[in-house]
Amino acid sequence: MRFVLTHPVHTHPYHPELVTGSGVAAIAAAAERAGFYGFGFTDHPAPTQRWLESGGHDALDPFVAMGFAAAVTTRLRLIPNLVVLPYRNPLIVAKAGATLDALSGGRFTLAVGVGYLKGEFAALGVDFEQRAGIVDEALDVIRQVWTADNVSFAGKHFELDGITAHPRPQQRPPIWIGGNTAAARRRVVTHGDGWCPFAAPQMLARVTKTATMDDDTELIAGIEDLKRRCDAAGRDFAEIDIAFNGLRGTPGASNFNPASFIADVERLAKIGVTVITLSVAGDSVDQFVSAIEEFGDTVLWHHVEGTRP
Repeated sequence: MRFVLTHPVHTHPYHPELVTGSGVAAIAAAAERAGFYGFGFTDHPAPTQRWLESGGHDALDPFVAMGFAAAVTTRLRLIPNLVVLPYRNPLIVAKAGATLDALSGGRFTLAVGVGYLKGEFAALGVDFEQRAGIVDEALDVIRQVWTADNVSFAGKHFELDGITAHPRPQQRPPIWIGGNTAAARRRVVTHGDGWCPFAAPQMLARVTKTATMDDDTELIAGIEDLKRRCDAAGRDFAEIDIAFNGLRGTPGASNFNPASFIADVERLAKIGVTVITLSVAGDSVDQFVSAIEEFGDTVLWHHVEGTRP
């Protein structure tokens, strides 16, 4: 099992030091030392005040922030959680991703979602009802410009004529697709290298416009559906990552139980999950770093990843 840490700006308002260069650097470096596989940021360029006041959170730009994290690490993969793909032209996403991959020495994974905040779509001038079709075309465009020259594309939402975008990544970065729906799994088979389901009780599923995933039964059903789709398309399911977000227990919280967390990790591994995405509790850089270090000592090295190098 591998673990991806989402940078812990998960409140509004946030602690100011979390969004300083030194704060981001300290948390990224701590994650690498502890043994995390990846590190990333959420994506909310234009959240509404109403959403923030009802439990939403502030966010750094994921590409800029991942670039900063890349500069202070050598092994950690840069994996956003998640880039809302309809918010940006796919050529801009491809250029940002290729640049980050080149500057980090090939450590970028593009994890994307369809998005669900209508107010944010409206502020950015993107048709909310067209977001699924935008994502399908954008994924096609990104894959092509990352791997070929003189790319032409004619779709409903995007049209290219003879585009060559260098520098290209040395190898195409993995693409992970977020969401609990069958449509997300279809996109994984067509365009992706990983599926990112998340724990979503009925209320959260309704808010985020996705399918309910309240227990292992629904996760298992989703994985089996993905296997069938891979088989039908002639893809090797063993090459697809399953990156689950929402495992019970938050490192750094007073009630965090490493043994219980490890048991849940082992249960999900048997189901077929290969990556766990999580954040940590706290309200300052020092608290977050302490939580990351404790998680490394109690979970990552001794119980999951093996012996500390």
